[in-house]
Amino acid sequence: MISNDRKAVVVGGSNGIGLAICKALVQRGYYIEICDCAQPEEGVLATDSYSYHYSNLLDFDEDAFESLASDQSVELLMVTAGIGRIADFQFHHTAEIEKMLTIDTVSTMKIFRIFYDRILSDKPFYTGVMGSISGWMSTPSASVYAAAKAAVVRFVESVNIELEAYGSPNRILDISPASFKGSKFYGGKNDLAITGALAAEILEHLFVRETRFIPQYKETFKAVLERYHNDPHEYGLHSFKYKHESGRLDNNKRVKIGYLSGTFDLFHVGHLNLLRRAKAQCDYLIVGVHGSGAWKGKETFILFEERKAIVGACKYVDKVVDSCREDSDAWDLWHYDKLFVGSDYKGTERFIRYEEYFKDKGVEIVYFPYTQSTSSTQLRNAILSGKKSE
Repeated sequence: MISNDRKAVVVGGSNGIGLAICKALVQRGYYIEICDCAQPEEGVLATDSYSYHYSNLLDFDEDAFESLASDQSVELLMVTAGIGRIADFQFHHTAEIEKMLTIDTVSTMKIFRIFYDRILSDKPFYTGVMGSISGWMSTPSASVYAAAKAAVVRFVESVNIELEAYGSPNRILDISPASFKGSKFYGGKNDLAITGALAAEILEHLFVRETRFIPQYKETFKAVLERYHNDPHEYGLHSFKYKHESGRLDNNKRVKIGYLSGTFDLFHVGHLNLLRRAKAQCDYLIVGVHGSGAWKGKETFILFEERKAIVGACKYVDKVVDSCREDSDAWDLWHYDKLFVGSDYKGTERFIRYEEYFKDKGVEIVYFPYTQSTSSTQLRNAILSGKKSE
């Protein structure tokens, strides 16, 4: 059984190089705190060698990371979580841009800030993050990913200078590989027989507190970087041509757009739960707000524009619009992939008609069961009862 007195936090430790690093750390006697949006694959790590913490970097849980940072038995932090793809810029939806920068850059920096007192201290604390060779040069046809990783690369470079200036012996290791096999990141399968050697090499550089590790630097990337710096424009054109001719581009739609509509009068936790559950199933959530509750035979208490403002302030909502008479009409405007609605509508004439309408449009209707919580009806009845008693 692994002792809990030496711990490592690995963000993104359930897959790919992160999982390989976890296994290598276990072999060195570390107990692993894995933070990821999915459980690690069964059988790779002994069940008594790690704890799993659900972590969605798009919905950053500051308290969870603060709890891990305050654990004095934690002496290592590795951030390997990241997303990206090779695609020309015009094929990136705004939601994908935000998602990539949030996961690869913003949330990564937040994690380091939360752990920074540990990194800045005199006590040994080992820290690393997955950058990318794309962050060291212009990368046409992967511009958003390159921008996210360039920010990480410059962040690490800058903070390491601050650490040196403050007299801390600790450093952050920027690991900047090119593509490699054995990881789900590139659409394949986890294969520790391939990633294991790279993980071991990463740890060798981490434990001597280096600041930069570019795998195959001498063999390949020293010459590549020199070529880029000698003529960035020529290199960029060559890179663009290579990606297009090699069939590596993924210029397909990757963002799932969701849509739901409602009155959202007397906004309450039931509304919040609905919006959260909808956003969990799509990348970009559009919410249509009804002008009144007349379609349900109910009066509204909050003005239409105020209800739109309230819904729009919710972090799970990407766009607020005036609802259409029919949700099918909204598809003509927004071309959404998923329509969210309460389960009490399933089987109604209206939604039987919708199901038929969407058959050839690739739209999934998601019926959410209602949960026990505060409801608009309860609030409305309480207000009306109060009015009657006056």
